[in-house]
Amino acid sequence: MTDKDEPREVRRRQRHHFRIAKALSAAPRVQHGALPWRWVDGTLEIMLVTSRETGRWVIPKGWPHDGMSSARSAAQEAFEEAGITGAITKKEIGRFHYLKFLGKDDAIECIVHLHAMEVEEELPRWPEKAQRTRKWFLRPDAAEAVDEPDLRKLILSFAP
Repeated sequence: MTDKDEPREVRRRQRHHFRIAKALSAAPRVQHGALPWRWVDGTLEIMLVTSRETGRWVIPKGWPHDGMSSARSAAQEAFEEAGITGAITKKEIGRFHYLKFLGKDDAIECIVHLHAMEVEEELPRWPEKAQRTRKWFLRPDAAEAVDEPDLRKLILSFAP
């Protein structure tokens, strides 16, 4: 970086920090998510999917669906994002916060109500198949793969 570029980089960082502070000052937006799981030879596995924008490993989650409970919205997101169906807990197993970046100029804080889903079927085709990858992880590896510290704790403490 040249001396001429330094003020521009400082301003870029200041704008980034301002957007984060602005997002954290507003009430968090609610989302619903599923923690997909299964047993394989007595070992617990957790499914994660890639995010569409960055390719990070995440759980299926999204905005509430009109007329659907939290659990039903989470199950719908699991179908759309991971192509899975199964039994989902009506009661949430926990909550976690994260910042959702909307383009490069804005962010909002979200709180995700998380429900456990015992996966019964993995469909060969699903709505977001072309945009995401799904993968089974051992529990410690799934926890390590996600960025959100509170989600990491929920994965590590999950006991079906």
